[in-house]
Amino acid sequence: MGLLDKLFKKQDDVAKKEIKEIPWKMLTKEEDLDLILDESEEVSVVIFKHSTRCGISRTVLKQFEKTYDFELTEVQPYYLDLLQYRNVSNAVAEKFKVMHQSPQMIVVKNRVVVHQSSHHEIDADILASF
Repeated sequence: MGLLDKLFKKQDDVAKKEIKEIPWKMLTKEEDLDLILDESEEVSVVIFKHSTRCGISRTVLKQFEKTYDFELTEVQPYYLDLLQYRNVSNAVAEKFKVMHQSPQMIVVKNRVVVHQSSHHEIDADILASF
């Protein structure tokens, strides 16, 4: 990207080009949790719980998306809008035995939660371990 591009484009447009699109699966139904468990036997699954009204959550999500660099054969990413799907968020906490937090990243591998973090501890690079 040249200097003129930076000068004449809105900062949001510049930032969007620098962020790799994550092929999120939207987590909207409690039944999807059983699919996540099944899927975790083949590939690590990450659930990103996001509060659309929280500035910290928005910042953490942007940082996560900026550093995320995995193929679907390595990690399957799920996005949960916990305000819109609060019942699903509660089911995640219950089924996976993790305390509800926001934002929150939960990693499931072979039907077991192998990592969970929240707020500024969330780091996409940790996914390489799984």
